[in-house]
Amino acid sequence: MPRRRTSSSSSSSTAPSAGPAAPRNRTPQPVRVRRRSFGDFVKAFLAFAVLLVLVAGVPLALAVTVGWPLPDGAPGLDWLQREITVQTFLHILTVIVWLAWAQFTACVLVEVKAALSGVGVPGRVPGSGPSQLLARQLVAALLLVGATAASLTPGLSQLGQSLEGNQKPAVAAAQQTPGLFAQQQEQAASTASALAEQAGQAGQAAARADGGATAASGDTKYYRIQPPEGRHHDSLWEVAERHLGDGRRYKEIFELNKDRVQPDGSKLSEASLIRPGWIMEMPGDARGGELVEMPDEAPNVSEQVQQQISDYARTGGDHAQGGGGAQGGGDAHVSLPEQRPAPGPATPVTPATPAPGPAAGGQHATPAAEESGRSFGLPEALLAAPLLAAGLLGALGRRRRQALWHSALGAVGGRRGMEPPTPTGDAQDVQDALLVGADPDGVRLLDRSLRGLAASLAAESRPLPVVYAAWMGGNGDLHLQLAQPAGKPPTPWQVGQDQTFWMLARADAERYEDAETAAPYPGLVSLGTMDDSRLLLNLEAVPGLVSLSGAEADRAAVFASVAAELATNGWSDRMTITLVGFGDDLTPLAPNRIRHLEGFEDLFETMSAETRQRRGALGAAGHDSVLTGRTGPAQHTRWAPHLVLLAAQPSDEDALRLAELAADAGRLGIGYLVGTGGTDLPGAAWEMEITGDGKLLAPLLGLELEAQLLPVAQQRAVVELFTDADPERGPGGPANTPPFLVDISEQGRPAVYARLVGSYEIIGLDAPDGERSAQLHEALALLLLHREGVHPRVLASALWPRGVTEDVRDALLERLRAWLGSDPDGTPRLGTDATGRLTLAKSVVSDLDVLRSLYYEATQGRGVDSRQVRGRLLTDALVLVRGPLLAERPEGRYRWLTHEIIDAQLPLLVADTGLALSEFHLERDRAEKAIEALNAALRTAPADERLWHELLRATHATDDADRLRALAADLIGRSGARGLPPRTEALLDELLPTWRDGVAAAG
Repeated sequence: MPRRRTSSSSSSSTAPSAGPAAPRNRTPQPVRVRRRSFGDFVKAFLAFAVLLVLVAGVPLALAVTVGWPLPDGAPGLDWLQREITVQTFLHILTVIVWLAWAQFTACVLVEVKAALSGVGVPGRVPGSGPSQLLARQLVAALLLVGATAASLTPGLSQLGQSLEGNQKPAVAAAQQTPGLFAQQQEQAASTASALAEQAGQAGQAAARADGGATAASGDTKYYRIQPPEGRHHDSLWEVAERHLGDGRRYKEIFELNKDRVQPDGSKLSEASLIRPGWIMEMPGDARGGELVEMPDEAPNVSEQVQQQISDYARTGGDHAQGGGGAQGGGDAHVSLPEQRPAPGPATPVTPATPAPGPAAGGQHATPAAEESGRSFGLPEALLAAPLLAAGLLGALGRRRRQALWHSALGAVGGRRGMEPPTPTGDAQDVQDALLVGADPDGVRLLDRSLRGLAASLAAESRPLPVVYAAWMGGNGDLHLQLAQPAGKPPTPWQVGQDQTFWMLARADAERYEDAETAAPYPGLVSLGTMDDSRLLLNLEAVPGLVSLSGAEADRAAVFASVAAELATNGWSDRMTITLVGFGDDLTPLAPNRIRHLEGFEDLFETMSAETRQRRGALGAAGHDSVLTGRTGPAQHTRWAPHLVLLAAQPSDEDALRLAELAADAGRLGIGYLVGTGGTDLPGAAWEMEITGDGKLLAPLLGLELEAQLLPVAQQRAVVELFTDADPERGPGGPANTPPFLVDISEQGRPAVYARLVGSYEIIGLDAPDGERSAQLHEALALLLLHREGVHPRVLASALWPRGVTEDVRDALLERLRAWLGSDPDGTPRLGTDATGRLTLAKSVVSDLDVLRSLYYEATQGRGVDSRQVRGRLLTDALVLVRGPLLAERPEGRYRWLTHEIIDAQLPLLVADTGLALSEFHLERDRAEKAIEALNAALRTAPADERLWHELLRATHATDDADRLRALAADLIGRSGARGLPPRTEALLDELLPTWRDGVAAAG
């Protein structure tokens, strides 16, 4: 198939390479200030005439012609019984006109105030969209003769665009939705979009420049950093939040004041390092009582402070010229600011029109880190692959839980251990990258959206359309690209840019519930991102082969990423992944899904048989494709996809045989991704190329993506994590040793003691400020649950799932360090290890640490040789259990616990403690004490079958048959329709042979 590159691909490929999160266009664009013309004066006069008529003429006409429409006095009951006349209707209409006039007049006043003051975006008058837009245009035209357009209102440069954009949302969406099969990009739309974006930014820059010019005349506002109150310290984020309405605008304050000399002689060099008494120049739209307008409007400020602010203001001009802040002066050229505007709702960024913004799905990444290009020691490939990271993290958690339950079947105290091994080196970095980069919400929304679509179509007796690809926009919208038009989509889906696109807004996707239907498109897999949109290709729907060319190492990274995501993703039910020529060690990721074949002959033999079988099954079932079968009665048991990843290039003869085999693969649910060394592959429906700089190119499809990769080093580290968590590992597994042992003697009393098992309490520290208390408590809980250390980026992604800047994260760490304090020897209780991870001192202890240490000492330490010590330690351990982990935690916080296995570890630990203590008491025939210990453990681990078995044995030891029957009846009632487990039935047959008679009588 001949290769050619679209013009958009060509242009973008020759541009300098940038990081995935860096803006594409960072070149300052000059904006010239337009001189006023005769037409401006004409427009101003006409605007004045229209405003005079609407504001003054309308009420005058109403007063003269109609008069006061409301009754002169309070109406009586007879007023409601009067006959409705024409005069009544006229009075009602007059009231409506008066209200409309009042609303329009209010809009005019709001716009005039904002235009004259130059402060902020004009406030919105409720329910006055068109009226306020008209008032804004008239006021702008009137004031245009006295000032430049950019200096009137922040949005003035875009007048006329907003109305058009509001009237044509479908057109805007059509222009900005990615397309997979466009042979040429829309150059005119691309250029217009880019110019519109530059014009908007230039207008804002010009407004700031004009504000800087007026600052010299006394309108500039200043803020003085406040001294600390208790443990609260002022920060630029909080200043921006209070006075600008958005903490993320702290960068504007930083740029205005960077490197300017403060009253104490020092300079602001980092946004997180500010001192009390420093003076900050504020943007023009700052509001709030703590601001000072200098030098003449500060009657409540001391003369000393006035002089400090006045001296500081004189440094603004020099700084503005060289510091890159809000620039003022007489230069007519203004540089565009490097900012990242958030995309509007339901408007994904056009791939053909590069726009600054974070990588799709990278909501867990720290923006400051992305801007600087630093990785903080974590693998960037996984940080930029949120869906892959979420799948791997979820599968790893399930594997570790499975290992826990396998371990629970062993003897108490003699098992492999409840703690997964602590990863080190590359495996530790990869685990941290998974925690930071994963987007479980994105996976959940994608899965629910697709299943909801399938359920809606099934309810309408409509087949599933063939979907070639899915685009996930940076704002969360989902676009499905169909092979051909399939009619109107079911609600809440909408038609996208044309009839071959179905679109679902994120807000609608979040209203979907879990649907009891098969996954309709399990073959979707992420290939990479274009601007802020992520492409998922449906491999099983391709009408033929998909070829991937490029260097062997680059192809291997793409193949590993595709295989790992297919094996662990959350939007598939069942599938088979056949790997040929690579991936021998990927099997631990999903042994039930991944199959490895040695060569092409094995592949051809296997796939020939399966192709024939699927054709026959479809014919027998009366389906034309697997898609129609997935919405039928056998949807959960049949028509699972089979995806073949062939990394080694086949010979010419084998390629022809493979092309013939794949000719009908699209409707059979079989997909083929084949690696080539650069030559054309017969039968290839889609051709892609991976370049050495990580670009995935498909010229005939109009695609140039930032490829999603899994390099070999990270691939091995991921496999190591899964191998260490394998429940089938032999006796060489980890020992049953807690990650952190506490000195449980009287001399080991901690300085700070946190109670996590039950309600969250902290002993030994003063309560922090109310505003930050919840966040500091959550950070401390995360550190207490990870005594091995926590990477700062992991902590940031846990506390701010949608991302946070580096300086805000560091400010929180400083508060946490100050709150925890230091040990008597001066060592901070919050430290940093050699790898840069945050660790707690041994003097900071949780009840979970004590619980683990007590159980360990009782079963493997001092309690092994002393029965009396063992009983005391186990009793003390069970007393610590007050409920589930972090009970009554605030809603919306601690969401990172879904990635942890502590919710499975704690019940097992409590159950083991209860079982060991029960055994201790039964050895001395103290059945009641054993029952008491087991009931205490059951309050935390009610689903542990071992506790119920021991409770049956302890109750049987009391020789109270009625009590045993009551317990058996309770167990039967708890089991519900599923019935008792086989081992529980066998134990009841042994202890209470007549228990089945009671069940039959009850039935």
